[in-house]
Amino acid sequence: MVSSPHEAMHRIFQEYPGLFSRVSEVLGVDIPPPTSATALPTDLTEARPVERRVDTLLRIDTEHDGPFLLAIEAQGKKDPRKTVSWPYYVSYLHNRYGLPILLLVVCQDHATAEWAARPISIGVRQWQTLALNPLVAGPHNMPVITDVAEARKDLALATLAAITHADNPDVGAILKTLSAALRDTPEAIADPIVELTAQGLGNRPAAQQWRNLVAVDLSFYKSFMSEEIRDEGRAEGRARGRAEGLLLILAVRGLAITDEIREKITGCDDPQLLHEWLNRAATAATVEDVFAEE
Repeated sequence: MVSSPHEAMHRIFQEYPGLFSRVSEVLGVDIPPPTSATALPTDLTEARPVERRVDTLLRIDTEHDGPFLLAIEAQGKKDPRKTVSWPYYVSYLHNRYGLPILLLVVCQDHATAEWAARPISIGVRQWQTLALNPLVAGPHNMPVITDVAEARKDLALATLAAITHADNPDVGAILKTLSAALRDTPEAIADPIVELTAQGLGNRPAAQQWRNLVAVDLSFYKSFMSEEIRDEGRAEGRARGRAEGLLLILAVRGLAITDEIREKITGCDDPQLLHEWLNRAATAATVEDVFAEE
């Protein structure tokens, strides 16, 4: 259902091109607000059989400072190959478009962000021929937004902040704030935010928290992603309820529950199978009889 956080970390800028002006402000870089933004082809492959693609590429137009290109890379871990590909991206794009280039790297962990922020130098010891200084957004510098009014002021920034803080111990409060900010938001605006947040959290524990929040707090949304997330939340809720009911029946009937059996019951996420076990538990002579027909 949910694609990788890598997609969400750069695709959010495609959905909200103006987001970069707020991100640059957070990062302490004075970039003028855009008057327009245009998505450009991300394929940087030359005629040679070497394929290179930047994650997201935008042409940003400003009122007074002219246009520039914003290349966005979502980086999930350290990758030594980027010391070769990132300078290539910048040089290629400058040669192709003749515009200033800014490289933004979005990360979700401190170690990767620290690595990505290191300048890349090409040259010899005595002389630096080319220097690349990526601008990095990650958990070390993106805001922790737990105020609903603040989140509502800039939902795109709040979404990116939630994604970059996916491993933050307080991510539950961050996600709860975002879901609360979406309650009075038109569906057309809320739908992509629900989807991007789900993508950005990937398979982390926080993803389940977001599904639960969407299932409860945003129950009036009807988008495909919202419906899918809510259906998962309902199914998991039914599974938990039936597992608890099964354990209760076994205990009331005096049937021994081993740690292995308890783990088997609580680890089952199939509501229909749990329902079958529940029916058998009402008449089974032993715990083993509950699972005998598997």
